[in-house]
Amino acid sequence: MESKRPVVLYGASGFSGRLVAEFLREYNVPFIAAGRSRAKIEDVMNHVPGIETANYEIVEVGGSVEELTALFSGAKVVCNTVGPFIYNGPRVLEASLKAGCHYLDISGEQVWIREIAEKWSAKFAAKGLLAAPGTAFMSAMSDAAARLCLESAAIDTIETLTMFKGIPTFGSTQTIFAVIQTDGCYLEQSQYKPWPRVTRYDAAVPGYIQTQLALAWGGFPQPVWFKDHPQVANVRSIGGLLDRQIMEGVAATEKLFEEQIRPLPKPEQERKLAEMASSVQGSTPPRENTREQRTIDVVVGRGSTDYVQCVIFGTCCYRQTGLIQAFAAHNLVHTPPRKVGFASAAEAFGHREVLKVVESYGLAKAKIYS
Repeated sequence: MESKRPVVLYGASGFSGRLVAEFLREYNVPFIAAGRSRAKIEDVMNHVPGIETANYEIVEVGGSVEELTALFSGAKVVCNTVGPFIYNGPRVLEASLKAGCHYLDISGEQVWIREIAEKWSAKFAAKGLLAAPGTAFMSAMSDAAARLCLESAAIDTIETLTMFKGIPTFGSTQTIFAVIQTDGCYLEQSQYKPWPRVTRYDAAVPGYIQTQLALAWGGFPQPVWFKDHPQVANVRSIGGLLDRQIMEGVAATEKLFEEQIRPLPKPEQERKLAEMASSVQGSTPPRENTREQRTIDVVVGRGSTDYVQCVIFGTCCYRQTGLIQAFAAHNLVHTPPRKVGFASAAEAFGHREVLKVVESYGLAKAKIYS
């Protein structure tokens, strides 16, 4: 009898799930493509290039902890692509722990990242397991760049900017709107401080003449990853899309939420935000084009007298996410992570290794300035 495939891709019918499957195939990692609808998963898998050469099976599964635990048991790694994670993540995380699996996801919601760090890290570490949320373009690249900066200069302060050009997926749009209700924080002298709400930031972005509009977007994971770092005491992270019209719309929604939606009961808040997100993006965007969907990460590090900047010019943020997930899963199938419990991809697999794999596929290139 064939043994259990080592990786479970949960949310395989989504846009990001399809890309993770594509790169799992390239890494020759056997996987289970799982989700709520077998028909949807089959349709998506049939459109993955070269999927006929992959070692995979499709499993339809309910969303309860018990059902997910039964599915995950016997595997080594769970790749969770089902967001918003503040709503959907807890069940998958709990099931991963019960099944004895390493946990990866593509989240970016700071409140979810903090929940894992503060409530789940010790539980995973006790079992020798990794819990690595944010193993995706939107956070992993700038985190790796920040750690590259730490090699180059005596810095204690980091600022990160992450921007991309492209069409947000349905899941990304739902997440963008979901985090509007959460309180994002930055790190100041190793303590969390709340970002001011309904605040816009004009950012000067390398390679662009016009300034770009960025938002705190729930705070980003980086302040959580560096919360107890022995050297870094201050972290601020902002980001958004390289499309001012879209960003103006998100900023307007934040203002609308504060004025009209926040006074409502929490379930009503969530319902209205989900409806607003669905009205913006209700269908699957087309496959990314490397000549159109550009990305940029800017990390600036400061110390008392030192300065360093790392800029990552890239393309196709969702393909980067699929690659980083598959790279991480492949590593976990074959070798223990560098850190167990809560960790970023850079901590678990090495920041240079994360940058190297994305560069090797021609999806990004890092440059250091000091």
